[in-house]
Amino acid sequence: MGGLQTYNVTVDWTGADERGTASYTSYSRDHEVRVEGKPTLLATSDLKVRTDVSRYRAEELFVGSISQAQMLWFLRTAAKHDVVVLSYADKATGTQRVEGAGSGPFVEVVLRPQVSFAEPGLSEEAAARLHREAREHNHVARSVSFPVRVEPAAVGVPVA
Repeated sequence: MGGLQTYNVTVDWTGADERGTASYTSYSRDHEVRVEGKPTLLATSDLKVRTDVSRYRAEELFVGSISQAQMLWFLRTAAKHDVVVLSYADKATGTQRVEGAGSGPFVEVVLRPQVSFAEPGLSEEAAARLHREAREHNHVARSVSFPVRVEPAAVGVPVA
């Protein structure tokens, strides 16, 4: 078994006023997510009660973290196999089942990376192997109990 890595994040609720949580609709869901030495992320709730839609939501960041880890593993895998990647963009989608209380578990995340390579003749099969190997190593995707699928665009498709 390997060593342990620790990540420290501070979440600070900034939505309180003099009434606090006097009622469900009385308080803002605004909060900040901070990691020492990095820019603060302004965040809020996914619910539509006193929510500032310009702020990040935990659910968005959750899907983004799975996508981000997949991209980083893909780039590492490509470099390991001497495949030069010129661009990578992913339009990831997370699906959450909404249950009685207005919340519920994620049921899947689908990653849709568009990758362009320096070698124009790289086969679809070779690219698919890189995506599979990266997915096998994606530590964030391996930490969840729902399916994370990778559906890459065709090889060499320009990234918009």
